[in-house]
Amino acid sequence: MEIDFSKLNISKLVDCTGDNCPMPLIKTRAAMMEAQTGDVIRVIGTHPQSFEEIPLILEVLEKEILEKVNEDNKWHITFTV
Repeated sequence: MEIDFSKLNISKLVDCTGDNCPMPLIKTRAAMMEAQTGDVIRVIGTHPQSFEEIPLILEVLEKEILEKVNEDNKWHITFTV
């Protein structure tokens, strides 16, 4: 199934720009706990290690990653809860 990203309805935006570990992961987890099943969360940040760690945690929690983009030292990860 192909996803039309232009029609993604982002339920929650988590801005971790400038945050270092473990804050991006903590903020992502907090957003997930507030979310409803099926919500779409986008996390944006600049810390390189968090860009690698967050998807690993999402995989363990069996969340679907819709998008993972790293451009110009700023990244975002979009996933469903």
